[in-house]
Amino acid sequence: MKITEKEVRYVADLANLKLSELEIAQVAHNLDEILAHMDRLGEINTDGVEPMAQVLYDAPETATLRDDVPRPPLGNDAALANAPLAGAGYFKVPRVIER
Repeated sequence: MKITEKEVRYVADLANLKLSELEIAQVAHNLDEILAHMDRLGEINTDGVEPMAQVLYDAPETATLRDDVPRPPLGNDAALANAPLAGAGYFKVPRVIER
């Protein structure tokens, strides 16, 4: 799949990035290489390989995750208690995108 410079410019604009012409060409080239690699991965024969939902396996003595324990949610008032600025039940933050 060929990524065009027009597509890179479009995505950069969505991300509010200002890229030079050299950077646009480099990003297009890098994305092409990534997609080509993904295509090669799609060609691998995976017959007989069981699908996995996650990479962790059932091994309690070496598991790195804690047990799930249900507990009540934090609540809006507690979540906003240390907020520098809050209003109407939400965190207030300064505007960072001027579009």
